[in-house]
Amino acid sequence: MPHHRSAFFISDRTGITAESLGHTLLTQFDTQEFKRETIPFIDTVEKAQVVVEHIRAIAEKDHLKPLVFTSIVNPEVRATVRIQEAVVLDFFETFIGQLEEEIGEKASLTLGKAHGVVSEEKYDHRIEAVNFSLNHDDGVKLKDLADADVILVGVSRSGKTPTCLYLALQYGIKAANYPLTPEDLDSPTLPKMLIPYRNKMFGLTIDPARLHHIRSERRPDSKYASLDNCHFEVGEAESMFRFHGVPYISTTHKSIEEIATTIMHKAALSRRF
Repeated sequence: MPHHRSAFFISDRTGITAESLGHTLLTQFDTQEFKRETIPFIDTVEKAQVVVEHIRAIAEKDHLKPLVFTSIVNPEVRATVRIQEAVVLDFFETFIGQLEEEIGEKASLTLGKAHGVVSEEKYDHRIEAVNFSLNHDDGVKLKDLADADVILVGVSRSGKTPTCLYLALQYGIKAANYPLTPEDLDSPTLPKMLIPYRNKMFGLTIDPARLHHIRSERRPDSKYASLDNCHFEVGEAESMFRFHGVPYISTTHKSIEEIATTIMHKAALSRRF
């Protein structure tokens, strides 16, 4: 039977870094179940002391040392969180000393450089990319596709929209998407409005059985969701991609992060901020 253990992700900013690295480590322990809690914006000793009391209470209740993943810049706040009642994994302290030694320079110890607005120009570019992706979702706006870095093409519910938004947020990529309709799939030719942008296209496909399951949750017992129709649409879309040499990947067993990273690599795209 799986064991339950408390895991905390504590940061002086958003907690994204501690959460991401901590989750990655915890996924390697398949027999364990973790009660996870993210605590952001712990940027003073006083706030840290409150958190420490909470962790101590959990340790006493669970009769197990909680796992505490931290990414805190301020040395005093870091020291406050480092308690005997928990196993504390300090990402900042683990790596910063080695980097200082190798680079030959002391770290600036500035808050918010990873996920804050360090450069207004870069932040504006990110927001611009997000707005572009929202405006070009599901083929809503096609007149300025020339500005797109990539155009994701695939049948409905193959993962285009969340991937576009992730590309915009994480990489500043202007990603549009175009849903292939039954009318588009009647012919192996590309949809007319996409022909000028063939070099920007990237296809997404999906296992028909998985697509059937996803669509059935949205529109049960419809032709749209039927397994036969899912097989037909996926097969025709893949034939179109192959015929026109459009690169494509299956989203069936991939997370949004994996899909976006694969597209960045295969489409030779570069981070915009």
